[in-house]
Amino acid sequence: MTSVPAVLVLEDGTSWRGRAYGAVGSTVGEAVFSTGMTGYQETLTDPSYHRQVVVMTAPHIGNTGVNDEDNESSKIWVAGYVVRDPARRSSNWRAKRELPDELSAQGVVGISHVDTRAITRHLRERGAMRVGIFSGGSLPSEENLLQQVRQAPEMSGASLADQVSTAERYVVPAAGEKRFTVAAIDLGIKAMTPHRMSQRGIETHVLPSTATLDDVLAANPDGVFFSNGPGDPSTMQEQIGLLKEVLDRRIPFFGICFGNQILGHALDLGTYKLGYGHRGINQPVMDRTTGRVEVTAHNHGFAVDAPRDGTFATPFGQAQVSHVCLNDDVVEGLNLVDGPAFSVQYHPEAAAGPHDAGYLFDRFADLMGEHSADAQKN
Repeated sequence: MTSVPAVLVLEDGTSWRGRAYGAVGSTVGEAVFSTGMTGYQETLTDPSYHRQVVVMTAPHIGNTGVNDEDNESSKIWVAGYVVRDPARRSSNWRAKRELPDELSAQGVVGISHVDTRAITRHLRERGAMRVGIFSGGSLPSEENLLQQVRQAPEMSGASLADQVSTAERYVVPAAGEKRFTVAAIDLGIKAMTPHRMSQRGIETHVLPSTATLDDVLAANPDGVFFSNGPGDPSTMQEQIGLLKEVLDRRIPFFGICFGNQILGHALDLGTYKLGYGHRGINQPVMDRTTGRVEVTAHNHGFAVDAPRDGTFATPFGQAQVSHVCLNDDVVEGLNLVDGPAFSVQYHPEAAAGPHDAGYLFDRFADLMGEHSADAQKN
């Protein structure tokens, strides 16, 4: 384990000293914390964490190493990584590499042996903020490092989906008999999402974030999906416009996380930045359509501003809030009452995370089936 000195500096001037973990160097981003006790590999490779420095609240990280099966994308996307007590070595039959070696190989700067509980409480009290991690034998003064942190761009107003999206269309075939075709807009999609669709007989055409309506219709889809992704949803004007065209044509729609926020904008709702966001795999959410409480996986710093009770008018008919977070009453899902569209703020693909919300993929399949049956009648 390295003993190279490192320092973490928050934009409010608070700092913690520890040891380098992963690559030695410097990085800046938005400081956020994740409450998952497992699934760090899925977290690291989730494109939604682009430009974020993730503080792990679980103290022991790295004990299962890194394998070749659990990545949610082709690379590690976090801007930096903060852990308290890293494992000296991995101990898992699936492990192929050690976590710090993987971080170093991909140039991800991290810090260990810091009080992550104190950092988390600091962020909970003061909100997510810009942060820098700096490591090496000779570091500038903390005043100089703080200046570097404060010069970093903020997450509000950041348009990042194009930076993490696929450059070319690709297809994930249905497992077994094909039932439906879905056009999925990749705003930072996780690999498990089209896999969950595949398990339900859905062939998924994954399209770049810049896809147009013609690109979507070229797939002859039974439904359209908008994925999770990083950045400020209010900057996604082209994608909001595309979704409006989809809703106007009454093509069944399902959105996850960023897709939920974009649906909110398409319905003429607003979004706002949460104080410190929801990140982890243990967030309680109520499905108000059934009264069922789910333990869910989250990664979002923005939320939809919508009336919690009753229905409300949109350009596409009446809509309602379908899910709410039981911790803070944040909107966690939307449902278009007068049209075939719904979305959730969390991650039902469960990578990593509980499987409580897997039914949402079945709900999407049912929606496409009902729409197809109605179309045949007419």
